[in-house]
Amino acid sequence: MEVVLEILKYVLPAAIVFVGVYFVMQNFLESELRKVELRYRSDNRELITPMRLQAYERMVLYLERINLSNLVMRTYAQGQSAKDLQSKMLDAIRGEYEHNMAQQVYISSNTWKMIKQAKEETKKVINSCMDQLNDDASGLELSQFILELISKTERTYSEVAIEALKNDLNRIF
Repeated sequence: MEVVLEILKYVLPAAIVFVGVYFVMQNFLESELRKVELRYRSDNRELITPMRLQAYERMVLYLERINLSNLVMRTYAQGQSAKDLQSKMLDAIRGEYEHNMAQQVYISSNTWKMIKQAKEETKKVINSCMDQLNDDASGLELSQFILELISKTERTYSEVAIEALKNDLNRIF
């Protein structure tokens, strides 16, 4: 029994010290890990923030470019047929979208859905206006019809999506 007590005299304090050191080291390592994570996030923000801002800027520019009044003015050429104008506008929308598609990585899912909806609704308006005209209509007739329709609309889908982008930015910053 004396031998066991003698062994416990040395082992018990050593075990207590070991447990104490273990918990101190665990807290220290967790603290260091949190510091590294915070530094990583901070460095990451410094890199990502300008890219996110650029993505929002590019998407506003995209929405402005597919805004029907801007699109008509940019794609209309004197003497072209309505079908040619329709095709040119739809190609411009598609091309702009494909050029900016990667920006969705930096934009919230709901806002990206609104951007896609603005694109689709813009295409629908163009096709709908074209469907209401004769097959031999001129590009001027289509552009006038679209511009008249826009003037009666309170807010376009592009404007709604731009507002969503601005709200997103205000929430982030």
